[in-house]
Amino acid sequence: MSATAVHSLWTTAAEPITKIDAPKIEYGQLAPTLIIVGAAILGILVEAFVPRKSRYYVQMFVSVVAIAAAFAAVVALAADGYGTTKARIAAMGAIAVDGPALFLQGTILLAALVGLFTFAERRLDPEAHGNRVDSFAAQAASVPGSESEKAAVKAGFTTTEVFPLLLFAVAGMLIFPAANDLLTLFVALEVFSLPLYLLCALARRKRLMSQEAAVKYFLLGAFASAFTLFGIAMLYGYAGSMSYATIAQVVDGTVQDVNPALAGTMGNDALLLIGAALLVMGLLFKVGAVPFHMWTPDVYQGAPTPVTGFMAAATKVAAFGALLRVLYVVLPGLRWDWRPVMWAVAIVTMLGGAIVAITQTDIKRLLAYSSIAHAGFILAGVIATTPDGVSSVLFYLAAYSFVTIGAFAVVTLVRDAGGEATHLSKWAGLGRRSPLVAAVFAVFLLAFAGIPLTSGFAGKFAVFKAAAEGGAAPLVVVGVISSAIAAFFYIRVIVLMFFSEPKPEGPTVAVPSPLTMTAIGVGVAVTLVLGVAPQYFLDLAGQAGVFVR
Repeated sequence: MSATAVHSLWTTAAEPITKIDAPKIEYGQLAPTLIIVGAAILGILVEAFVPRKSRYYVQMFVSVVAIAAAFAAVVALAADGYGTTKARIAAMGAIAVDGPALFLQGTILLAALVGLFTFAERRLDPEAHGNRVDSFAAQAASVPGSESEKAAVKAGFTTTEVFPLLLFAVAGMLIFPAANDLLTLFVALEVFSLPLYLLCALARRKRLMSQEAAVKYFLLGAFASAFTLFGIAMLYGYAGSMSYATIAQVVDGTVQDVNPALAGTMGNDALLLIGAALLVMGLLFKVGAVPFHMWTPDVYQGAPTPVTGFMAAATKVAAFGALLRVLYVVLPGLRWDWRPVMWAVAIVTMLGGAIVAITQTDIKRLLAYSSIAHAGFILAGVIATTPDGVSSVLFYLAAYSFVTIGAFAVVTLVRDAGGEATHLSKWAGLGRRSPLVAAVFAVFLLAFAGIPLTSGFAGKFAVFKAAAEGGAAPLVVVGVISSAIAAFFYIRVIVLMFFSEPKPEGPTVAVPSPLTMTAIGVGVAVTLVLGVAPQYFLDLAGQAGVFVR
């Protein structure tokens, strides 16, 4: 066949494209995310054009206004019925606007606002050369201990880029639990992971440890992203579509138009099972479930404490939201395959997190292992596969995120000459030195332990009840046992603070500005309100517990 014949074949086979249809985007329903993305881009322009002296205040203003406006947009959508009767798929099938999405977006935005206050705190460290300093490196690009770093500290530089980075991370987190196709899910995963890798490397004190944490997080995160992407490719190969609904139909066997290519791959269960396993593995990494938890203690310990608090709270909310949607919307037809695996993961996670935490001597590592145990408790609600399971997980995530940010905000206050005093031995006798700070931290620890009249008890009770009713009673027994193990090390810290002698060279408690006080105050208030009167919020989570298909 000659070249001309081939050429004529090419030209006749292709249909002439008359017009490309413009995408239909429902801007109103995507408003929360768009506001945050717009503010993040504005924050980059602020870095470029606003004089260095004013950047901190401008960034702070932009961030607070954006998060508040985005939260108002979420509330307006929920009030308009988008969480219940008007739930729909927006942005040409890419994003779901439904109860779980709006509830989780609201939680993420509130957690981000409280986290932002700890980011902006500038009174904890002593003034350097007459300038107030925050928890972040003076100049991120300079090598730790180098002349350029000393010059940057002397000149009073601060890394105000943390505010736009925070906003970009929040934007990714808002899309992650609402994504309704696998590509959107992956893009959102990268959009919120990359700013977090950077934020982890920006500690002002202990910079080498902070950079080591960021490198570990980045490498392991890249592996997890690769697994996720490979799983997405396999699911696409199996179902011939990225859309959650279409994949679910192919899995169930209810798909309408089966073309020969689809018929060929539909029978190949290996593609489906391996793809689903890899995808869920990537999500379990973000959640911090055993055996994908290896990054958690190192990253929590090395990252600047405000970043640790924000990351521990908001990432868990976003990742569990995405995990719920994948298991309940995409793979309900595979329930008999994924439930036994999730049972195993939940049991190892609950027991692993609780047992290893007993041996920890660093308060941030202790909280990291405690967060792993909590991932296990939340997985018990995921495994319930009932509407109550979804609503109990939503409630637990909301309760957990504020306790976590509050607890890490308290950790930033206890300081010695080298910055934060995170070794447990330094916390001995803290209850006598500063009874208020120790009492507040004790409230957070009791909430983590799930003691009645705290939000932790209401959350655990809801999750375990849903799991028991969903036929996972043995899981609840394991959960209660690991809660008892976990209670041991929480109460050990309380005993250490209140019933041991303070050391003469022990740490001092810094007096924070109203920003950190607000963060801690909100944490305590939410902990007590959700513990004493949880019913309204449980009902709210119950109304929000239905996914749009």
